[in-house]
Amino acid sequence: MKALFVLMAIFVAGCVSPPSGTLPQPLSQQTGKGDKRKRAQIHADLGYAYYDSQRYGPALDEARTAIGIDGSYALAFNLLGLVYTELHENAAAEEAFQRALQIVPGDPDVSNSYGWFLCKTGQEQKSQAYFQTAIRNPLYSAPAMALLNSASCALKIKNDALATDALNQLLRIEPDNARGLYLLAEISYRAARYSEARYRLTELYRRTEPTAETAWLSLRVARKLSDRADEARFMSLLRQRFADAPETQKLLQGHFE
Repeated sequence: MKALFVLMAIFVAGCVSPPSGTLPQPLSQQTGKGDKRKRAQIHADLGYAYYDSQRYGPALDEARTAIGIDGSYALAFNLLGLVYTELHENAAAEEAFQRALQIVPGDPDVSNSYGWFLCKTGQEQKSQAYFQTAIRNPLYSAPAMALLNSASCALKIKNDALATDALNQLLRIEPDNARGLYLLAEISYRAARYSEARYRLTELYRRTEPTAETAWLSLRVARKLSDRADEARFMSLLRQRFADAPETQKLLQGHFE
């Protein structure tokens, strides 16, 4: 679910925290109790499906319907926040996420969503506390998603150390995570550790086919290692399979950095 690309809990001043020593079960893992909650959950689930397929209008309608049925259903407010984020209605998204966090302060799904919202709106430092709350909750079903979010957000502010730590944790959970392997290769390349970058890319290609993005990085790694054969191979791949990709345009213009 795309919505899972954005979920977490609470370590930031001003937010309500769960009682010390308690770890509430994530709301997304609970079955609705009572007719009102069950009906709200049906509409929210449908809204998340619309959200996943980028149909934001119907997703917004379903979120509002769920809230109208059960105004205490946090995952409906979470959905509302996610949709408003995509619509660039940041004030409305902030309000929705805050309402969700008031209802379930410590829920990893909601908090990871809010962390991603903060990351997308230029509040990268603040977002990390929320990602960490989700990651540290042993009941959370999607720690890999929060780790990837944390790493991606850290890279936005060039905090390679934090990103590397998150990605290493991610690969311990999901060794075949292609995005994690690519980001580690990119970090290695920026740090001029070209052999390490090549190793990461080799591991990546054992799991998935090259994309324009990965082929472009592989080409530049080959140039740094003076491997003309590999450079020519990825150059040909970009031209033949990804002719219209931005990476291929950079190649044609000679913009390698």
